[in-house]
Amino acid sequence: MQTNSATPTDHRAPPPAVNSEAASMMLTLTVAGQLCAVPVLAVRDVLGVQVITRIPLAPPEVAGSLNLRGRIVTAVDLRSRLGLPAREPGQVAMSVVVEVGGELYSLLADQVGEVLTLHAEDRAPNPQTLDPAWKEFALGVHRQGDQLLVLLDVDQLLALGV
Repeated sequence: MQTNSATPTDHRAPPPAVNSEAASMMLTLTVAGQLCAVPVLAVRDVLGVQVITRIPLAPPEVAGSLNLRGRIVTAVDLRSRLGLPAREPGQVAMSVVVEVGGELYSLLADQVGEVLTLHAEDRAPNPQTLDPAWKEFALGVHRQGDQLLVLLDVDQLLALGV
């Protein structure tokens, strides 16, 4: 019997190719009146109002955790993370569940909008007038009619030690 010192062949299918249109699709959301977007490829779910359980001693931007079909998901309040005022009493948040590094996180936004295709060549760098609290989380901006849409860096938003 002959032994093979080579490593075993990986029989898993290669990851599916991501076409450029899918990579440029963004889910819009609103945080304190500001139109923002996150990549659709990072989004796993969009949820309405959820029961969120506070986590003692968590950073202020961590609103708590929620249960998504048996999985515990850390909820991050985008208002707090971006240095914005808290929601008014009675104002509810929508959850945009994203996956980063194999973990699920819920980004709490005021509203969730539509899916848009935003081409990289139409992206502008962060304007000088962009609030410094937003600059570290913004990948650039797109003009949407009379509004400025801020592209959010999901990885940077979630780099908070949770």
